[in-house]
Amino acid sequence: MEDDGSTGAEAGIRGLDLGEEWKASHEALAFMSGIEPAELLKCTFSDSLVTVSEGGRELGKFTVTAEVTRRVQQPCMLLHAQSQGAINDSPCGTTVTAYLTTDLEVLEEDYHEYVKLEGHSLDRRCHMVQRDGKMLIDKVTTVGEETTMESVSHPMSVLSGLVTEGSSLLLMRLMALRKTVPEHMTFISLDQGLRIIRTTFSELAPKQLEVGDETVEVFGVERIVHSVEDGPTTWQCYFLADGHMASRVQVGSPVTMRLLQLQSQPKGGFEKIPLVLEEDMQMHSNFLARKFLLLRKPEDVFQFTREYFLPFASRHPPEPSLEAPPH
Repeated sequence: MEDDGSTGAEAGIRGLDLGEEWKASHEALAFMSGIEPAELLKCTFSDSLVTVSEGGRELGKFTVTAEVTRRVQQPCMLLHAQSQGAINDSPCGTTVTAYLTTDLEVLEEDYHEYVKLEGHSLDRRCHMVQRDGKMLIDKVTTVGEETTMESVSHPMSVLSGLVTEGSSLLLMRLMALRKTVPEHMTFISLDQGLRIIRTTFSELAPKQLEVGDETVEVFGVERIVHSVEDGPTTWQCYFLADGHMASRVQVGSPVTMRLLQLQSQPKGGFEKIPLVLEEDMQMHSNFLARKFLLLRKPEDVFQFTREYFLPFASRHPPEPSLEAPPH
């Protein structure tokens, strides 16, 4: 993040530089507007990866959970991602919580990252929320004893196709489940200085990946964040056929996040284990996704799902019917 010279309680209010405006491609906007609620329901599960060094040492963990919830009495998607680890034995981590519409428009997102170095810690928090046709963004950075505060607002009219840290994870799940990344997937994002930049997604060649004792074919998605000042940052993520993330790495980093073991069923039947809804994130997500159906008991589940999510499907008109997802 750049230092604009403000410290303590000062806040720098900066407007949008229209001379450097980036726009999402037509293909990217079409992808977002074409997302079906039934597809999102298939994304309500949890991922859990382990962060390892080049030498195989476990450094931490990375988790992602998506579920259906309500915000201001309206249904939406809630994504929560958390990374915890260490850099040279110094604790560090990132937490992202995002509320998204059914076409992945960001309603609200909270981003927090930290590195606890002895005598020189870093803590960075960024909160964005839609209000009155604008995206209001507040950022607070603390380095040691010095705090910098920034506030920026962008009109929503220039943020079509915005992809954030939170929404990008759900976006890639959808691409993995579809098993294709269309060409020209250019979205917009925000850099450390809260300026609009572009971010692109592309499909990687299929490859074989060792997960535990098995070798599986995985589907790859590459995301490049094109920062003007810091240069491009590239992330490569690989997914299993069911959409679960198998590995995640920032190109050039010696650290990799990877799945250690495939979920498998015990031979000879299923083992009965006690289930605690509040402690099982995946089961809790599935419960939230289906609870509204159980209350209403509709005759046509998929048509009801479309009507239930319709208030947030602002970019495309309703279609006559919603086909059942393949089993």
